[in-house]
Amino acid sequence: MTYSAVVVGPERRRRFTEDQKLSILEAAFAPGAIAADVARQADVCTSVLYRWRQLYMARPRPGFAPAVVVDAPSRGSHGTEPAMVVEFSGGARVSIAAGAPAGLVTAALRALG
Repeated sequence: MTYSAVVVGPERRRRFTEDQKLSILEAAFAPGAIAADVARQADVCTSVLYRWRQLYMARPRPGFAPAVVVDAPSRGSHGTEPAMVVEFSGGARVSIAAGAPAGLVTAALRALG
């Protein structure tokens, strides 16, 4: 099966809205979907889908994470109790002291998250 597209006129680059991109990405990366087939149906290159996905995944997305309250927190390395302990799904664990600078906490969580 051959595939060809003819683009006429001065404008060759198509513009997709964020909603259109997201719906194409959802279809392309759904369980059992074949990204090349979805790209062909949307009339974009497969590499464009992967680029859109990379850009979408790099965006900070607000959300919630499950929290567990523990009665007896473990002591930090300096003998003080941490104000918060964050455990990531990959196994990394960060203890955050109450007086830690916000910039340092943010940088550490972004680096590990």
